[in-house]
Amino acid sequence: MARLLLVLLTTLCLGRAAEPVTLTGRAMGTTWSAKFFAAPPPAPALDPALVTARLAATLEHLETLFSTYRPDSALSRFNASASTDWYPVSPELARVAHEARRISDLTGGAFDVTLDPLIRLWGFGPAGRRHTLPSDPEIATARDRVDYRRLSARLAPPALRKSAAELSADFSSLAKGFAADSLSDVLTALGAPDHFVQIGGDIQTAGSHPWRTGIASPSAPTAPVALPVPAPPALAAVVALSGLALSTSGDSHNFLTVAGRRYGHIVDPRTGRPVAGSLASVSVVHPSCATSSALATALFVLGADAGFALATREHLAALFLVRDGPGLVPRATPEFARLSSSAPL
Repeated sequence: MARLLLVLLTTLCLGRAAEPVTLTGRAMGTTWSAKFFAAPPPAPALDPALVTARLAATLEHLETLFSTYRPDSALSRFNASASTDWYPVSPELARVAHEARRISDLTGGAFDVTLDPLIRLWGFGPAGRRHTLPSDPEIATARDRVDYRRLSARLAPPALRKSAAELSADFSSLAKGFAADSLSDVLTALGAPDHFVQIGGDIQTAGSHPWRTGIASPSAPTAPVALPVPAPPALAAVVALSGLALSTSGDSHNFLTVAGRRYGHIVDPRTGRPVAGSLASVSVVHPSCATSSALATALFVLGADAGFALATREHLAALFLVRDGPGLVPRATPEFARLSSSAPL
């Protein structure tokens, strides 16, 4: 499920006088950035060019695994296979598929990585945008190929198995979050334990000092904001993150317009149609960015009421921005409210 999100965030590592090293690039169809403070002497200084090369190589490797736009990626080869036997894959692909199944079970199928046929049908896949709406029979045919229960994941030895030859998966709703986790691991291994990583709308942080991070309102511009700043009015909330990830899902920046009506890119696997409702965005904080990414998508599909009920029941740190006329009403779970109160606007 392609996700292009609403967050570009004002960041500041609280308690640090020095400025972080900032690196940027493009990968996975979006931009990425990393900010880090090198470990103090006697640790050797890090070469930014070397760090950039390592991060870019990690992202390129993950694209060779997860991309649905590359016909030779590991996922594309699995999707093209008609075999219903265990299909060997990388440990990364197996781990992401395993977590996807857990989130699908948790949400009763509101999250489903096998909706690749619906993503393509609605024009949000590699073939690009369409200018007409799919017909009801087309939607029904694509829906018949979607069922997360037909996809199994095995961690050791890593493998995937489909119970229907035509099954195809799209892990976009976790892959960028997993990539943010992976870049965080690389920075730690290189000797930069205090860092902030962002890939599209997915963020991972690490270190002993919190990173003050703002969640942009869906109506706000997503260009970077110069630092240091007081949080601008366009921010819906600010949280202080240390060793925590943040992901946001919404429908404001990736959509299809047909006959003057806008259809967001997040498709509900239960209906076969883009999510429609009062919810503008959902943000989730979790130690794992792959998990926060999947949960944000799942809660957005569930909607303002059912999604908030599940988030509350599961003690998730989540912020829902709900449309109310021309404005937005924030609804925060208690866990999110505690995080937000530690970094007030």
